[in-house]
Amino acid sequence: MNLKARTLTINERRMQKRIEQLSQIGKIGQTGVCRLALSQEDRAGVELVRSWMEEAGLQTRIDNFGNLIGRLAGTDDGAPVLMIGSHIDSQPYGGRFDGVIGVLGGLEVVQTMKEQGVVPHQPIEVVAFCDEEGCRFQKGLFGSWGILGRIQPEDLERTDRNGVSRRQALIEFGCDPDRLEESQYAEGSIGAYLEMHIEQGPILDNHEEPIGIVSAISGPLWWTVEMTGFAGHAGSVPMDMRKDALLGAAKVITAVNELAKLDPSAPTVGTVGHLEVFPDSRNIIPERVRFTVDLRDIDLTRRDAREQSLIEMIEQVAMEGGLRYTITEDTNSDPRYCADWIKAILHEQSKELGIIPRELMSGPFHDALALSYVCDYGMIFVRCKDGISHNPQEYSTYEDIALGTELLYKTVVQMVNKASE
Repeated sequence: MNLKARTLTINERRMQKRIEQLSQIGKIGQTGVCRLALSQEDRAGVELVRSWMEEAGLQTRIDNFGNLIGRLAGTDDGAPVLMIGSHIDSQPYGGRFDGVIGVLGGLEVVQTMKEQGVVPHQPIEVVAFCDEEGCRFQKGLFGSWGILGRIQPEDLERTDRNGVSRRQALIEFGCDPDRLEESQYAEGSIGAYLEMHIEQGPILDNHEEPIGIVSAISGPLWWTVEMTGFAGHAGSVPMDMRKDALLGAAKVITAVNELAKLDPSAPTVGTVGHLEVFPDSRNIIPERVRFTVDLRDIDLTRRDAREQSLIEMIEQVAMEGGLRYTITEDTNSDPRYCADWIKAILHEQSKELGIIPRELMSGPFHDALALSYVCDYGMIFVRCKDGISHNPQEYSTYEDIALGTELLYKTVVQMVNKASE
């Protein structure tokens, strides 16, 4: 069935206009977005989305983690909340749709419910979580981990490239980092979580399928590695007497790539995406290098084996090069599986729309990963062209986004009806 032949309940045009309007905040080039977490651009985006939430009749607040929350009361307003969310912060060189369609799709669902006279039994909250991306302070899912009480004191002291700490950025954003506990959710107060997101991979596009249902999110392991040698003049220190930290880091970076490719049939991925060199001069042997490691897999046993091999490689490189090293673990999660009962509703409602979506795993993590530790969750993927994401060329058609939002709407209606039984 062609989408144009379907009768949609949600307002496709309204959602498209909102996506396009939000994309103007932090715009780079023709289609790109740079809206870093807790920046002025992020605040402007939050205020714009908040105005749409209030236009839809939701009660809004910005908590002390920087999360924007819009609440629709239920007939039993003390019941565990059905949460729908994602994020609107972006990568420095990002696209228009990553995270955004999940927030604005959730808003469209709740606004449509009000327009259709659907009154939920339980309260529904639409959330734009703060700093899902993790690129500014090198650790993501801040807002979603925050409401669960899983933020460590040192997370507030992380600094960006300009030396601004997360604590300072929160204060400038209008939050109070000394009152984080007031923004945490009590145990059992979140009943379920739903998230719609672009796939950020090529599977749906390759199969010409508009929508997919997520089966699981792979477990991410994030490190910050620092290797330290000794600085010297690049023109006078003999090669066999050097303690070159960058040379050591280069060997480790290569090892990350090779370890991730050991099993070509496995979905293991490894990336080094951030590198700092000190003293960063062309004619000085690098004394200190700090870099990130991102290792992910759906199989925790396999990922743990790759982790151990990488540790052994770092030890060997350090010993051979006369270097010292530290490994700081920034994020470590096991794979998280979507709830069968939510997937069943998604499949059932997909059939009502005339589609039979495939199930696929998510290599990227999402705020759903954090929420999965306290409640059941489900995720919808929307096709993105060529699987491109974290890039200004990122693109999903508004038809596909509307279809995903319609599926999200029908699923929410079923879930709130189920809760009232």
